[in-house]
Amino acid sequence: MADERAERIAEFIGPLRVKPGSKVNLGRDFDPRYKADLKKRDGIELLRTGVSLLAEYQERLAAQDTYGVLLCLQALDAGGKDGTIRHVMSGVNPQGVRVSSFKVPSSEELDHDYLWRYVQRLPRRGEIAIFNRSHYEEVLVVRVHPENLVRQKLPHDARGPDVWDRRYREINNWERYLTDNGFKVVKIFLNMSKEEQRTRFLKRIDLPEKNWKFSAADVRERRRWDDYQHAFSEMLSATSTKWAPWFVVPADRKWFARICAAAILAHTLMDIDPQYPEVGEAARKDLLATRRDLEREAPAGAPADPYADRHPSAPRATGRRDRPKKKRG
Repeated sequence: MADERAERIAEFIGPLRVKPGSKVNLGRDFDPRYKADLKKRDGIELLRTGVSLLAEYQERLAAQDTYGVLLCLQALDAGGKDGTIRHVMSGVNPQGVRVSSFKVPSSEELDHDYLWRYVQRLPRRGEIAIFNRSHYEEVLVVRVHPENLVRQKLPHDARGPDVWDRRYREINNWERYLTDNGFKVVKIFLNMSKEEQRTRFLKRIDLPEKNWKFSAADVRERRRWDDYQHAFSEMLSATSTKWAPWFVVPADRKWFARICAAAILAHTLMDIDPQYPEVGEAARKDLLATRRDLEREAPAGAPADPYADRHPSAPRATGRRDRPKKKRG
């Protein structure tokens, strides 16, 4: 990544990356209110730059049609996943992005292995797929509520105390398989404080336009805060790998979380560095022939090819094509 922008982005997101093999304690290692000494007014321009970079590189990713990108977003309730997706992906071509949300598994999904429903929503080559909640629910919610293992119809022997270590290993191997086949996996945990979650829940209660977002079940789940913090810490420690690292994004300030998410995704695309494909000699001849035909159709006084002067690499610039003047008399 020779681009200076990539170097600056890498430096910015460095503190957010979970070092593979490290032992994570969320309360000790990551501050939900960290903002890298940025001010919100400066963050607006940074987010705009990040969105612009994403648009540029997503178009190249789609054109190259070789790599795919899977973005996994995890957070506790009211952590800001929906808003992050809406703002960060605001400038990209929606045809090249697919967002999947995973709720309580259906009866059909429970009749398959725990990764089956996630496999169905993986990106195609040239595409960015976003998992709003992801396969990591299987070592988070299911771990906090182990009765879900029974609902998953696992054999009794497969529900032993080693089930979480086994799932960590299986997930790591699956993500390694994906990256080996050209599908980059980038994982973001939006790290919100307990107090920030409390105020966001109150906002959903107090503002009529936010009432539809409120769920009493979310508040009940809040009682398991410490259990979730432990589950997240264990997950981050076990599954941040060289090929699919975790990034812990401070989420108490939504504007800063969105900047970080845009920077992390942009860095992933810049690391891939997709290129527009070059056409072969036969296709090039067809292009030139078609170009000449279109140039002949230019109205009087109009440039034969208005883009040729803007793009010096164009095959040739023919200037203006004027229709011959009619003779008088």
